[in-house]
Amino acid sequence: METGLLVGDDGVSRCWWCGDDPLYRGYHDTEWGWPEQRDRALFEKICLEGFQSGLSWLTILRKRENFRTAFRGFDPSRIAGFDGGDVERLMSDAGIVRNRAKILSTINNAARCLETVEEWGSLAAYVWSFEPPPEARPGRLDHATLTTMGSTPESKAMSKDMKRRGWSFVGPTTAYAAMEAMGLVNDHIEGCSIRPRVERARAAFVRPVPNT
Repeated sequence: METGLLVGDDGVSRCWWCGDDPLYRGYHDTEWGWPEQRDRALFEKICLEGFQSGLSWLTILRKRENFRTAFRGFDPSRIAGFDGGDVERLMSDAGIVRNRAKILSTINNAARCLETVEEWGSLAAYVWSFEPPPEARPGRLDHATLTTMGSTPESKAMSKDMKRRGWSFVGPTTAYAAMEAMGLVNDHIEGCSIRPRVERARAAFVRPVPNT
């Protein structure tokens, strides 16, 4: 068995990081790396990757439904209107990560998201404009290669542009994690049973385009 792969009790070969936790397995199999174009889902992924900074993704995943409730389904138009009372409500909510800077960042980013949609037509068109070209990707994505890819030129460009637009908690590493989660790249490693399925989904995916 190639390094970085884990065969579960169901006989499925997966990337090592999801372990044997059913919730993590489900995320790995049905969401991570699959191309996404729904704006609210994309905004949620960006926000949750920001909250994950310094924590394990499984911690965030276990609190995800609480996050969705607390942040009104990650509807940017609702979050952008949050006030001081909402901040205190969120700070007292044990079901989420109670980090004031990250909460304020999410409110700020909701407003920035609305501005981005106004300009581009959709958040999807904006984020997919940073998809790496095929020639920028490794010829063979194994465990050793993936561990060197905490950030990429494309994630650095995405981070820089988002910061220019006023987004926060979107450093190059966080941006790359969001790109992985949104399906801009397929970082399931070689030998993972899900990798070819994601590749087929990405091949069939119609990339969103900006306003003309």
